[in-house]
Amino acid sequence: MNLSQIELLRVLQETGLNLSKAAEKMHVVQSAVSRQLQLFEEELGSPLFERKGKKLVALTPLGQRVMDEVSAINQAKLNIQAIAADYLDSNHGTIHIATTHTQAKYFLPAPIRRFREKYPGVRIYMVQTSPEQLIAQLHEHKADIAICTEKVEDDAELITQHCYEWHHAAVMPKGHPLCEGELSCERLAAFPILTYSFGFTGRSNIESAFKAAGLELDIILAAADTDVIKTYVRLGMGIGLIAGMAYDAFADQDLVARDLSHLIPRSITKIAYLKQNYLPLYSQHFIDELLVAAKERTQLS
Repeated sequence: MNLSQIELLRVLQETGLNLSKAAEKMHVVQSAVSRQLQLFEEELGSPLFERKGKKLVALTPLGQRVMDEVSAINQAKLNIQAIAADYLDSNHGTIHIATTHTQAKYFLPAPIRRFREKYPGVRIYMVQTSPEQLIAQLHEHKADIAICTEKVEDDAELITQHCYEWHHAAVMPKGHPLCEGELSCERLAAFPILTYSFGFTGRSNIESAFKAAGLELDIILAAADTDVIKTYVRLGMGIGLIAGMAYDAFADQDLVARDLSHLIPRSITKIAYLKQNYLPLYSQHFIDELLVAAKERTQLS
């Protein structure tokens, strides 16, 4: 058994057990990959893969256990590299952030600006995607930190930190009947609704609130992007249910926003990262900036 064979198993897992793709990634011929697998399995005395001809189709029970250990070895390798880089220079590096459009546009600008002033040598890469994909980005080591509202609490392999709380708002064109009078679930449910796609920006809390009231929303448009929702509200298609922080009093002067904190449960944005992942000092300071920004947001609300 050697480290090259361990790396081969990791690459096979990454490529969906595709021998040709694994060989390509490791810059060897496919026959060499097959030979190394054969030697490894002979040493262990049992196959790691179920095969259909020469094709690998699944892991055996032993193979699954071995792959768990391979993942742990790969994590240790990544941590060693990160620790060494941090020791040599803790002011330079890269942070990969996985987040949603709402967080990227309405929460992250201030903490990122302040962090860059303190750490000009650190590059920041941002991936905007769905909450489910945010978690995958962490597990695949394509992101160091995830910032979102949905899903992160469901994963036992993550450390999560409470960042800030927020509420939804209803947005509508000026002159709309809901601009005046007390808002209720019943009044809102009488109009077509435009809001977030499932899994995005507190959509589950919206569903829970109206279900508890025995009402079903007529959601005629769902989107991941708040700006898309506001665009179609402007076209008169219905009422927008959006994150309150996504209403810009200057840019959205043509719309009226009404607070829904009395109707829809609060949502909590969280910071998440892998328990086993070593975070360089600058990444820890970036999280500190997020928490400072969250505190400022809470004080203003």
